[in-house]
Amino acid sequence: SYDNIQKGSYSGATYQVKRGDTLFYIAWITGNDYRDLAQRNNIPETYSLNVGQTLQVGNGTVPITGNAPAGTVLASNANPTNTGVVVAPVPASNTQLTESNVDFNKNNGYRETSSKQSVGKMLPSSNGKMLPTTGAVVTTTAPVAAPSTAIAGWRWPTDGKIIDNFSAAEGANKGVDISGSPGQPILATASGRVVYAGNALRGYGNLIIIKNNDDYLSAYAHNDTMLVREQQGVRAGQKIATMGSTGTSTTRLHFEIRYKGKYVNPLRYLPQR
Repeated sequence: SYDNIQKGSYSGATYQVKRGDTLFYIAWITGNDYRDLAQRNNIPETYSLNVGQTLQVGNGTVPITGNAPAGTVLASNANPTNTGVVVAPVPASNTQLTESNVDFNKNNGYRETSSKQSVGKMLPSSNGKMLPTTGAVVTTTAPVAAPSTAIAGWRWPTDGKIIDNFSAAEGANKGVDISGSPGQPILATASGRVVYAGNALRGYGNLIIIKNNDDYLSAYAHNDTMLVREQQGVRAGQKIATMGSTGTSTTRLHFEIRYKGKYVNPLRYLPQR
């Protein structure tokens, strides 16, 4: 998290991207608004960064107080049912994630009704809760076919009927949508570490992304209550959220698996049922 990092603590005119950096983190330490920083450096809306990339960061504005923005940023999609989470893990040599577990009281589950995020702690307020920390460097890629071999240990994230299937076509659904009841448990489909938990993206609602290993990410959208926070380790089958309709019109889970940053059909990994 950014709680112990002073905003605007970096005073240089340029900044070279390091492993584990995100645009939000760089904006925080340089005292910039992330959107202005992206525009100044011609960074597309997915906010992809490359290790070694040099950014122009001078002339930032540093407020006296305030909370840092949180975590990995994804591209939004205007159609909530055709959701394609644009986020990818970077190979191990280009990714630096905190390996220590974050202490978290599992009883602290609050519905999220605001896109405002607070860093480093849970805030049980009427404006909702956020689960912040820094995220992984992200990159965008085109859809690609996945290996047909099943991955041992993957499990279904929830019960219910599939109401929208995966499609590799451009602009189509990049995961599967599963119907269910409000409050229904959402489970981690495989063990890993939470790299994003928030609601900053229109169309995704409350979104959780888990880095399952150096090659795989799993994403869970439209949750009602999120029960994990960023950088928290989770085990396969652990309850991480409850089903909801945030960011969409009906109660559902939008679920994705990414392999080396590329869209894959989750049904090629999940066991038959």
